[in-house]
Amino acid sequence: MLHRDCWSLEPKLMDKEDHYSNFTNISGFLSPFLNKGAMREDNQSSTLEFILLGVTGQQDQEDIFFVLFLFIYPITLIGNLLIILAIHSDIRLHNPMYFFLANLSFVDIFFSSVTIPKMLANHVLGCKAISFGGCLTQLYFMIALGNTDSYMLAAMAYDRAVAISRPLHYTTIIRPRTCVLLVVGSWVVGNANALPHTLLTAGLSFCGNKEVANFYCDTIPLLKLSCSDIHFNVKVMYLGAGIFSVPLLCIIISYIHVFSTVLRVPSTKGVLKAFSTCGSHLTVVSFLCGTVMGMYFRPLSSYSLKDAVITVMYMAVTPMLNPFIYSLRNRDMKAALGKLFSKRLSSEPM
Repeated sequence: MLHRDCWSLEPKLMDKEDHYSNFTNISGFLSPFLNKGAMREDNQSSTLEFILLGVTGQQDQEDIFFVLFLFIYPITLIGNLLIILAIHSDIRLHNPMYFFLANLSFVDIFFSSVTIPKMLANHVLGCKAISFGGCLTQLYFMIALGNTDSYMLAAMAYDRAVAISRPLHYTTIIRPRTCVLLVVGSWVVGNANALPHTLLTAGLSFCGNKEVANFYCDTIPLLKLSCSDIHFNVKVMYLGAGIFSVPLLCIIISYIHVFSTVLRVPSTKGVLKAFSTCGSHLTVVSFLCGTVMGMYFRPLSSYSLKDAVITVMYMAVTPMLNPFIYSLRNRDMKAALGKLFSKRLSSEPM
């Protein structure tokens, strides 16, 4: 539940921060009672609220990012929705590659919807508060959908590797059942990775400063705000980042097989076709995994509000670019989109 008076929330937090800073100065005398205080903080977590500082924390720059997000979010929704509709409406695209692409677009729609609408609403209302429950909800779905996205990209790489390196056995290896299992497995791993992070964060105590150094609730800024022992949480965070990065290893292995197969074929056209087929996928993977690994594979102490700009890349930009990357370089997808538009125009009454 948002605070009834968002305008007066920050001064109240500052008063509370001063109170806790004074409390910290005499912590040497009160250390036996700190654990009890943490338990009381946990009991009051249902009324706890955070302040989302945004991407930069500077109002003039936040206005620019507001316009940017206002431009990115509708394009993300429309672009990915068009991909799904085009694949559904064209029977020629009812094959494993486009089945994975449709599912990737489905994940991207929800992935961008977890954080961007809240950021836009906060800017319009002039209220940056988010409840503890809302914060945990953002955290859970951000991790779950981000991991699902990563494993979906690995499934797409595996599909392309089999199609190019073992074309005669493709239909026996990549069967409909296999496709469904890969998609379901991606969702299962994503949610399984998100659950421990969310539960561990829910058990933390937060003292004093409640300002989250980002435009949404992310693991690192929340850990930095906590006054609990976070050593185990940090280890789980690094483990989670490792689980997220497993698909990158699978993708690298898949494309090693692809290029080793293609290079054995004495045809320049075959090499160019393989690079064209896999190039768009490698672009998305590099963009997503590169930014996420740069964010999470480093010491917690090095994080600051300036790093929130990096999160914009994988939270907002990547889901928006996917439809363009996968459709503009794909002849079949462009034909399906053209057919979809012509069908809609012809069905409109004159």
